[in-house]
Amino acid sequence: MGPTQKPNVCRQLSRRALGFFSRDAGVVQRTNLGILRALVCQESTKFKNVWTTHSKSPIAYERGRIYFDNYRCCVSSVASEPRKLYEMPKCSKSEKIEDALLWECPVGEILPNPSDYKSSLIALTAHNWLFRISATTGKVLEKIYLASYCKFRYLSWDTPQEVIAVKSAQNKGTVLARQAGIQQPVLLYLAVFHVLPFSLIGILEINKKIFGNVTDATLSHGILIVMYSSGLVRLYSFQAITEQFMQQKLDLGCACRWGGTAGTVGEAPFGIPCNIKITDTPPLLFEVSSLENAFQIGGHPWHYIITPNKKKQKGVFHICALKDNSLAKNGIQEMECCSLESDWIYFHPDASGRIIHVGPNQVKVLKLNEVENDSAQHQISEDFVILANREKNKNENLPTVTASGRVVKKNVNLLDDDPEQETFKIVDYEDELDLLSVVAVTQIDAEGKAHLDFHCNEYGTLLKSIPLVESWDVTYSHEVYFDRDLVLHIEQKPSRVFSCYVYQMVCDPGEEETTNRSCEKE
Repeated sequence: MGPTQKPNVCRQLSRRALGFFSRDAGVVQRTNLGILRALVCQESTKFKNVWTTHSKSPIAYERGRIYFDNYRCCVSSVASEPRKLYEMPKCSKSEKIEDALLWECPVGEILPNPSDYKSSLIALTAHNWLFRISATTGKVLEKIYLASYCKFRYLSWDTPQEVIAVKSAQNKGTVLARQAGIQQPVLLYLAVFHVLPFSLIGILEINKKIFGNVTDATLSHGILIVMYSSGLVRLYSFQAITEQFMQQKLDLGCACRWGGTAGTVGEAPFGIPCNIKITDTPPLLFEVSSLENAFQIGGHPWHYIITPNKKKQKGVFHICALKDNSLAKNGIQEMECCSLESDWIYFHPDASGRIIHVGPNQVKVLKLNEVENDSAQHQISEDFVILANREKNKNENLPTVTASGRVVKKNVNLLDDDPEQETFKIVDYEDELDLLSVVAVTQIDAEGKAHLDFHCNEYGTLLKSIPLVESWDVTYSHEVYFDRDLVLHIEQKPSRVFSCYVYQMVCDPGEEETTNRSCEKE
């Protein structure tokens, strides 16, 4: 058989118009994204800076929407030029939105109201209200008053698009209480809800008597993760805790009597009582010690990544099997680099079970395989490596002749993240186009210049490089998003000045494509 023919965009569009894929919506979607990927990566396609703006408040981006002024103003980035979708009325500092999550309608769910099938912003305000806001109009669709006994501050997904966790600020007590040696029994609270329609699972207290000196706690995929300053990380089943320690089932909007006070659950001033109070140590699922509580689970089968809990081990990563804590073969990963910023590692978000290890001058994509002749053990091997484009410094180690004629050899050892060399700063994954996006920065004269590279997720082949027109200061905080045909760069400058640069895909018909880069193993 001959080589597989590469997909032709015109042919795919023709087949789609004739209804070749009409019986399977999934095939149509994958075909459309394949067409878009081909357009994004072709040589004649450019990404043009269409909009730049600045703000005194943080700027956030989520699925084609840019949020300003603590989520009060929303701008769509989908049009040829960003346009304002809505602007909510001005509010006091105590009513501002502190955190938010974008909820999108799950497939197959029957929802009570037509508006529920459209995207919503789930927002947490500074005065402990939880709002569901229309993502297109800014209208408040639902609101829940949480409580007055603590300050809720953070939103996160327990189960993406299904269950949210609202976490309180840590209760450290007043200065006078700490000076008097008065211990705060409750360290923090976690309020857990099913979304759309909103239904309460419960509010859990993390108290010192049961858990000890906890520095943080969170929920992820039904697991309560508790962290300690010593580096210890403990995992518990949230479902088991709920079944064993829930004092009373509470329903939003229903009358309730609690502690001698009556009110409606989820309405002010009654709010939601804390109905999950742990009175005995719950069954421990797993515990491990790791430097700075760094702990991740992923892979096929389940493995976890930690750094040994010693400062001198920073930058050393151990990949171990979750079932028996055994170290995988080649499971100690250490990137031999000398840099001011440490490298980082994480499980690939494409659900392939692979691992991404990022250093200043290379990106390693690792895979987890069974050891030959031993299916019980697994090993780590390189899938591919992306290297920074660096030229060896010609002036390195050149001899110098002094005035007396003596020859002196100089040994110059540059840092791996030296600003004058191309250095990787951000690595992300565009799941719909199946592309790895890598931000590389080089200091040229007095300013830094960055470019965004698109690599084939399967083989690591470089498919496209996009220069960013704005300068890049490595001392500032940066975020870069690649979303289909959009690139967005958010930068935080000193004195809380935020800048947003929006790039959109432009196909230039005047330029002929001279090369055809395909996603093939080199």
